[in-house]
Amino acid sequence: MWPLLLEAHKALANLDGTGKHLPNPSLMLRPLQRREAQKSSSLEGTYTEPKQQVLFELDPTYPDSADDPVNARREVFNYAQALRHRREHGDGLPISLRLVRDLHEILMDGVRGSDKNPGEFRTLQNQIGRPARFVPAPPQLLPQLLGDLENQLHEPPTLDPLVEAFVVHYQFEAIHPFMDGNGRVGRLLLAIMIEEWCSLSDQWLYMSSYFDANRDRYLDLLLQVSTKGAWREWIEFCLRGVVETAKDTQRRCETLVELHRNFHDRLRKGAGSVRLASIVDDLFVTPTAVASRVAQRQGVSYPTARADLRRLHQAGILRPLEGASQIAYYCPQILDATYAD
Repeated sequence: MWPLLLEAHKALANLDGTGKHLPNPSLMLRPLQRREAQKSSSLEGTYTEPKQQVLFELDPTYPDSADDPVNARREVFNYAQALRHRREHGDGLPISLRLVRDLHEILMDGVRGSDKNPGEFRTLQNQIGRPARFVPAPPQLLPQLLGDLENQLHEPPTLDPLVEAFVVHYQFEAIHPFMDGNGRVGRLLLAIMIEEWCSLSDQWLYMSSYFDANRDRYLDLLLQVSTKGAWREWIEFCLRGVVETAKDTQRRCETLVELHRNFHDRLRKGAGSVRLASIVDDLFVTPTAVASRVAQRQGVSYPTARADLRRLHQAGILRPLEGASQIAYYCPQILDATYAD
């Protein structure tokens, strides 16, 4: 597998190099995180439309019941929040079971499954599929299994760090330590491990789009490691995913950078261009613009903020966001660049 492993590291290094030299890497990360949140959730059967998702994020609410369609949007919203938790609130906390519990608590906040002890490891038997396709270890064995897993997380990798991350990802999914949300927490943890163990400049690689596109193969190989010891097939599948995903992410970043440059070129002339450029930058973080929030962030009056948004609309950068509770716009080109397959 050495040639494939080297190819995966080369693709990852190229992606990281692109990330390091972006004018503002943080502006490119948010669209990638949005895409990861949607793809990881769709692996669990949770689907949302990008435009509806950004509309929800203007005023995030909690679902009223398990059947409330708000559940799906809240789950994707929570996943994106959990992705940012490590960067914004890590405070030097190592990759550990405490971090895993924190991620789970954020992920399950107010959604289906929130009654199953968010942030707490299970004390009951669970299973995957009905009838059961896979039955994880009984709860009385969890302390030993999770203790072994934490020891592995704290010790220097004994394998190549990229391979080690996929070994741990399998182990986490096989232990299935929570009553719900294990797949999503496992993919969150995978992104963190790849970033930190492979010494990336930021969290550039997210695997859920590849796993989602190859959903049956992904789930079958996880099971075959347990039933047949198919480690080689599992690792090869994941390394091919690194190559494919790293190249796709690099192209996506280049598209977003070109879009960012194009928007700024449209605004170089005219009064207020500096303020308009700042609003455009904010669109890559949140692809919506609400007049009241723009006024507050830019330190201008409400009428001035509305006039700025109209100018961006006339420039072809923004469109009115129908269904919003207040005057709001969104950027369809950023959404297209983010979510298009």
